[in-house]
Amino acid sequence: MSPKPPTPPEDLPTEIVDTLNSYSPTDLRYVARYAEALASHKARGAQPDEESADDQNEERPDDLPDDVPAKATITIKAINGNRYYYWQWREGEKIRSQYKGPVDADE
Repeated sequence: MSPKPPTPPEDLPTEIVDTLNSYSPTDLRYVARYAEALASHKARGAQPDEESADDQNEERPDDLPDDVPAKATITIKAINGNRYYYWQWREGEKIRSQYKGPVDADE
């Protein structure tokens, strides 16, 4: 792999590029997975509460617990000065969360 970072698309706003450059590799992978899912959702024109067969057959990440749906995303919450990963997903009108683990100090 090249030691030089990739060149962002010219039409991508500078704020987004700067924000992404500040993320850890782990966070970037979560953003990429979310962005791909969001693009698919918008391309389908689906409503937020609609669940298609594609959503149910979506590939599950290796570290996703059995009781967390495949549509869940990772969020980082700061609690008492410490950062933690949580799986988060929507069930109807409610947002559900499940603890995943602490954020590494290196990230």
